[in-house]
This record gives sequence, C-alpha cells and structure tokens, in this order.
Amino acid sequence: MRDIHELKRLISPAPKPQSLVCDGPNLWMGSRQTGRIYQINPATWTVVWETAAPGTPWGMTAVNGELRVICGETAEDNRIIRRCLPGHGFDAKFGLPCPDDTGSQLGYDGHRLHVSQWYPKKVLVLGNEGQVERTIHVPHGICGQVIVGGIIYLITTDAEETNEYCLTRVDPRPETPKIDDLARISFPARALAFDGKNFWTNHREANQIVSFVRPD
Repeated sequence: MRDIHELKRLISPAPKPQSLVCDGPNLWMGSRQTGRIYQINPATWTVVWETAAPGTPWGMTAVNGELRVICGETAEDNRIIRRCLPGHGFDAKFGLPCPDDTGSQLGYDGHRLHVSQWYPKKVLVLGNEGQVERTIHVPHGICGQVIVGGIIYLITTDAEETNEYCLTRVDPRPETPKIDDLARISFPARALAFDGKNFWTNHREANQIVSFVRPD
C-alpha cells in the first residue's frame, strides 16, 4: 500500500491536538490537553476564536454552521455529544449520550450523525434522538472520521502503539458496505477532516496538524 502524500505539517496552536473538522473557510481543532476548541484560519495559521469544552473534545464534526463535539466528561470519561455555537460557546441544554457510553470520532452526512467506536470497530448511524439506526462494522480500530459525498473516510489501525495506520474508505450505500484501505499513514494519526480538496489529520504526540492529498 502506498503512503499518503503529505502537503504540509504545521505546529498545532495548542498541545495534543485531538479532534478536527473543516467547515469551509475554517479549521476547528480540539485539544486533549487544554480541553478547548480552537477556530483556526488556515491561510494565516492563527487562532480566530476559542472556547472551553465541557470535557475532553475527543471527536468533532460540523452541522449546519454549528459544531457537534464528543466530550469525555466526569472522572469516568462519560462520552456525550455536545453542541457548540461558533462565536458563542457550548449549549448547556444540549447533550446526546453516546451509545454504550462509547465514541471517539464524529461524522455528519447532511442528515445524520455518525459515531465511530475505536475498539468495537464500528460506525453507528444515529437518529435525531441519538438512537442507533444502523451499525457499520469495519475491520480495523477507528481513530478518525469524515464523510465526503456520502462516503465515509476513516483513519484506522490494528496496532495503536505502532506507526501502522491507514486511510480507509467505506461506501455505506450497499446493504453490505464496500470497504477499501487506500493509503498508509506512517504515524499515529488522530481525527480526519476534509477542506473540499485535501484531507487533514493530527499527529497528536508531535503537536502537529498535517494536510495530505486525497488519494482517490
């Protein structure tokens, strides 16, 4: 399998970048260390706005001009999907518990949220009330997710402590989804975002955010 073609590596505005999403002109990053969400201008690589999250921001996606963030809350790291309003902050009244209290990454297909579960190797398609409407099984652990044109792209691995990660494509349209590993990622990547042309991910332990070519 070929390696991804990296375009640039940039120093993260905050240490331990964990979650990541693009919403057009902005790149949003959630830091595992600071517990904050950062709005980044990719052209100038400056932070435009930031806010504290109600827990560790494990995963994040954009929903109609807003953000949905999987937060790990309390000493038990309970996983709850929260609503963040750019320029304002988190909505204290909104909270969807993750199924089985487990979830690490989020995607949105224009209609439904998709929660990925790393160790169970599943993508769960959620209804409006957070109920599971479909379960998609994948062959690897999942540590990044973004949906592009109805296709689910994942960062996956079979060995978390190594540098053996890959970009996996899941076509959910057939009854049995079509799954292909597209490219090797030679570092422990976290999260996946798409800016309309290229992918972005985090090299969390190096405190870097990486842009790379969409291989398909």
